[in-house]
Amino acid sequence: MASNEVDPHGGVPAASDRPAFIPLEANPELMTSLLHKLGLSTSLQVHDVYSLTDPDMLAFVPRPALALLMVFPVSAAYESARLAEDSLLEDYSGKGPLEPVLWFRQTIRNACGLMGLLHAAINGPARQLVEEGSTLDKIIKDATPLDPVARARVLETNSELANAHKNAATQGDTEAPAATDEVDLHYVCFVKTEDGGLWELDGRRKGPLKRGELGKDDDVLSQAALTLGPLKFLERGGGDLRFSCVALASSFD
Repeated sequence: MASNEVDPHGGVPAASDRPAFIPLEANPELMTSLLHKLGLSTSLQVHDVYSLTDPDMLAFVPRPALALLMVFPVSAAYESARLAEDSLLEDYSGKGPLEPVLWFRQTIRNACGLMGLLHAAINGPARQLVEEGSTLDKIIKDATPLDPVARARVLETNSELANAHKNAATQGDTEAPAATDEVDLHYVCFVKTEDGGLWELDGRRKGPLKRGELGKDDDVLSQAALTLGPLKFLERGGGDLRFSCVALASSFD
């Protein structure tokens, strides 16, 4: 998502001074291709999620689902809820391999789709399926010891990431907008970590948000995860039902 505001988080420049990417279409095939290009195993792919409440629709997604991405139009109600919650939080400063998640602050304009995919692929069980020496592997190794400001620079200066994203973003089903266009769609990622935590990962927030604890057999599409994560998210955002979801799970092939 683009913004003309100066980000309130220290070390992040005004939007006009940031790198800008072409917005990524919420297309599972395109997203899967991008993740594989970046180094995620072909044993995983991105799947459409047709409902968050209908068990028959949820059954179309292979389980366990490792991550859930929501894409939605940014509304006044959502922004109000986000700012209210963030006002009670300190800026995240975590770094190092002992942190439960690897979170990136978004400083690249219109890169929220990419940020969602990165957060999905480099956290939780999916990280074990990142190929050694790949772009994703290098990002993980370079970013893990750094603070959030320095981590953002890792993404801003990674030419392999930028080129792969550009190739994917220009191959969608609809005409791609310009990288500098204002886009009102945003992505949020939910992942379950190995210790059972359910995390909301959004580069526009002050840091990663732990939304609760899940049972051993719960994945991100379990009733417990949906209640703590996306359904509660929609409630905080004023109940706006204009959203879509995709999940990272096993490939059909």
